[in-house]
Amino acid sequence: MPCSCGNWRRWIRPLVVVLYILLLIVVLPFCIWELQKSGVGTHNKAWFIAGIFVFMTIPISLWGILQHLVHYTQPELQKPIIRILWMVPIYSLDSWIALKYPSIAIYVDTCRECYEAYVIYNFMTFLLNYLENQYPSLVMMLESQEQQKHLPPLCCCPPWPMGE
Repeated sequence: MPCSCGNWRRWIRPLVVVLYILLLIVVLPFCIWELQKSGVGTHNKAWFIAGIFVFMTIPISLWGILQHLVHYTQPELQKPIIRILWMVPIYSLDSWIALKYPSIAIYVDTCRECYEAYVIYNFMTFLLNYLENQYPSLVMMLESQEQQKHLPPLCCCPPWPMGE
């Protein structure tokens, strides 16, 4: 059967594995060359070891993202999950780049912080979508609960009614 966009679920995983292997074939020699070029100092050793961990974490997180895309059955729940899972490669690459190039770390960290705010928004979206699917039973469960008192320092606030 010819490769087409219609059956992308069949060829996307092998393609990702091949691309990752090719990336390792290119990046690993570059990292070793960098170590040899600049001498093996403590900072360069740390950068090389961090790079090993970066290239171990990225395929694991991308595989989880890919699994959500291949088995995309609940878009309202899986979209925020996929966006949250992108935090792992973004954090690891940010740390690795900041370790090698400290002068640009503030700019890379700023981009990471912006994405982190976006992830917090997506987590809230995920919770709201998940609870929306459970909404009728959640409201009935909350209405059957007895009134809860606020914990200090909010104990002086008036209680709000249980339920919706």
